[in-house]
Amino acid sequence: MAVLTPFSAGAEEIVARLSYHWAPAHHSAIYCQKFADRVNERGAGKIRIETYPSGQLFGIREIMGALTSGAVELGGVVGTVSFPPVNKNYNAEGLPGVFQSFDHLRGFFRDDPAGKAVWDNILKRTLTTFVAYNPTGPYMSFSAVRPLDSVEAFQGLKPRYLAGLERPRWEALGASAISLPTREVYTSLQNGMIDTLSTVPSAIKAYSWWEYLKFGQKPYQFFADAFILGNQRWWDGLPDDVKQILLEVGEEISKESTESIMRFSDEVLEEFVKEQGGRVDELSGEELAKLEAIDREKVLPAIKDLIDADVLKAVQDYAAK
Repeated sequence: MAVLTPFSAGAEEIVARLSYHWAPAHHSAIYCQKFADRVNERGAGKIRIETYPSGQLFGIREIMGALTSGAVELGGVVGTVSFPPVNKNYNAEGLPGVFQSFDHLRGFFRDDPAGKAVWDNILKRTLTTFVAYNPTGPYMSFSAVRPLDSVEAFQGLKPRYLAGLERPRWEALGASAISLPTREVYTSLQNGMIDTLSTVPSAIKAYSWWEYLKFGQKPYQFFADAFILGNQRWWDGLPDDVKQILLEVGEEISKESTESIMRFSDEVLEEFVKEQGGRVDELSGEELAKLEAIDREKVLPAIKDLIDADVLKAVQDYAAK
């Protein structure tokens, strides 16, 4: 209880906790820490942010509820995991091959009327406020047992899924997926409960999953965005000058984290191949056409049940532009 009760170090200083599940070496964890360090420097004597990485306070599936209840002031949130239970139409983020970059994705939720309605609804229902973008990276598949050099390579594998949107694709590829939180992946790879998963390159290094995962497959499936969000009631009670510090640093971190994530992902994959003995295959030609046909003919029809028809049409119209 002492850990979870807000407190202040003095009459003037505000102390806020930033909880996130990412391990310290993960790209998103690095930028969460940079966010806290920068706020602490500029807001010295006014606000101090304490960071709690690796799920010390709340895990990937728990942080949204913790922010809504006010059990923590700030949190690192993965959109594809936390948002669909609030508004299923956020599943649009994970549509394979639709968005071409993080900016393209964000434009839909920021500028398109249908996308903006989804975004505003999520923040309103969760009683949270946006502070910064902090993307986790581009999603791709990894396996411990065989090269992923064809569509057929997925047959019979035992993948893990984190977001519900992943399951239809695994089924379409002939793999039987099970749901596991991030903290259970390493042990499940170790004991053979799973042998495959889709994730961002940063994660295989940060959690040492590449001790077991040896094969990767491109192209990237979608761009997994993440955020630093604040509890709305806590935010509303902050002095204006403190809000300004948080927003200024949040804007800087959004830009820096987004600009570096693709480069960071490439560096991790290079290390995966050169130092961990891994292999990455990128589908092209006939094999890529087969994968795209599966997404179009099998995955998309299944995903339609997870997104309202009008929002799906808005996504498709937006992407077509």
